[in-house]
Amino acid sequence: MAFDGITTAGIVSELNQKLKGGGISRIVQSEKDELFLTIKNRKVTYRLLMSANASLPLIYLTEERKEAPLTAPNFCMLLRKHLQGGQILAIEQPSLERIISFTVEHRDELGDMRQKKLLIELMGKYSNIILVDEENTIIDSIKRVPASVSSIREVLPGRTYFIPETQKKLNPLDADETGFFAAMAEQKQDIVKALYTAYTGISPSAAEEFVYEAGIEPRKGWNDLTETEKRDLFSVFSSCMRRLKTDELLPNIVKKDGIPQEFAVYPQRRYASSGTETFDSVSEMILTFYGTREKLTRIRQKSADLRHLVSTALDRVNKKLIIQEKQMASTEKKDKYRIYGEMLNTYGYSAEEGAKSLTCLNYYTNEEITVPLDETLSASENAQKYFARYNKLKRTAEALTSQIEETISDRDQLESVMTAIDLAENEADLSEIRRELADFGFAQRKHTKDKGAKREAKSLPYSYTSSDGFEMLVGRNNYQNEEVSFKIANGGDLWFHAKKAPGSHVIVRTRGQEVPDRTYEEAGALAAYYSSQRSAPKVEIDYTERRNLRKKNGGKPGFVIYHTNYSLIAEPDISGIQRNS
Repeated sequence: MAFDGITTAGIVSELNQKLKGGGISRIVQSEKDELFLTIKNRKVTYRLLMSANASLPLIYLTEERKEAPLTAPNFCMLLRKHLQGGQILAIEQPSLERIISFTVEHRDELGDMRQKKLLIELMGKYSNIILVDEENTIIDSIKRVPASVSSIREVLPGRTYFIPETQKKLNPLDADETGFFAAMAEQKQDIVKALYTAYTGISPSAAEEFVYEAGIEPRKGWNDLTETEKRDLFSVFSSCMRRLKTDELLPNIVKKDGIPQEFAVYPQRRYASSGTETFDSVSEMILTFYGTREKLTRIRQKSADLRHLVSTALDRVNKKLIIQEKQMASTEKKDKYRIYGEMLNTYGYSAEEGAKSLTCLNYYTNEEITVPLDETLSASENAQKYFARYNKLKRTAEALTSQIEETISDRDQLESVMTAIDLAENEADLSEIRRELADFGFAQRKHTKDKGAKREAKSLPYSYTSSDGFEMLVGRNNYQNEEVSFKIANGGDLWFHAKKAPGSHVIVRTRGQEVPDRTYEEAGALAAYYSSQRSAPKVEIDYTERRNLRKKNGGKPGFVIYHTNYSLIAEPDISGIQRNS
């Protein structure tokens, strides 16, 4: 996952196809380190986002509109003066650097044609957007860099713009076999690191892909390779460079469990076992990747308080359960006291006065038993004492049995809530989880003084369609599990759930028809994926007809009992199942 020189080359190719020759009609500096340009070309309006954010530098075409701030920053005003109304003559990438240069022609105050360059450097914390003139002199930048910040290169008005060559890397687009062999021979690291150390624009991820495609052990050094391996590596390397030169791009994202993991503009064959989504444009790939990850990150951040609350409650409930189970263990000797009492009632007449014990025949086991005695009490009084102990422990055990059941119910509910938090996709999901926690006393209910405040949006169960055309519903949380199983499903519909694990109820709407095996498999995959076992390679799934489900009296929402069921083994992979909502 890297916005490296190769990805930069891909976006440059796309921008040249769509923006070259176009006119810049609008410039907005929406954030302190972000520009938004509107460009009209061949009767089509394009919107280009350029971000020099230190943690996430990006550039891509988007449909999104950005509102201009009430007061435009100085750098934005400068760009409007020099670029707005100008025509884009060229979009270039020097070497395979993470730099894009826009050459713009415009008329100055005297009406003469001038050229300026707007450069975006996508270099992590060193990212910047810089405006230079025909003499390569910096006019200004979105981030000014004085000598006190960088001793290598100042980025200030009046300074000459240049690309610092601190690492003396080679341009991979110019590589031939002889030069490649020579460059790699100078590297003393493993072959992966050698690739991205010797050449510009090659990320560790790209280097790993090249080495994988060449079938080379990544821990080997260049001198450890056979001549065949060296040629194979150069063949893969040069093939990728040829793709860039001829614009043969394949924008794609590799996903794991539906979460984007890596993106590239070339095939990522080392992830052949994972789900891959391809795109028509590099911009669409970038927007999807970072948009999805940003959405997931945002939900993670918003759910942090819920995770902490549930985790704390789980710790408290588990400690409570440990104490209760220890107390229950101490009641296990209650039957011993009952037997002692019964033996004394039967054989107490034979106990001598002041005796410390009585040995007699236990008529339950036909074995001798020795009953300890309090020598200050009579046999009858000792019997009553033992019966009193028995009755006290019996009452304690009865109370603890109910308490332990309730504690286990709380634990199971909290574990299922934690799974629901992991599966949450939006604020509506989190809102329902908060409501459940408040309803059952695990969290305080939020009160609002604004009577006209809008009710929080309610999330709906996921809807999928099986390959055989059957609708499959998936509950996102305990309340939705209750709804899909007892309010939506009919008695003849099929119910699926991960065995002995928190997770979603999955309902297959049978419509009275016979369900093919493939739909069973897909419903099982959904139940596995939407459960706490989604990271396991295989998950055991229980399934039965909906009519076999029962709710326990006083049971928590989403918890059911059933005695008639079948089982199947499913992989938590839903990449091939059509999702409707």
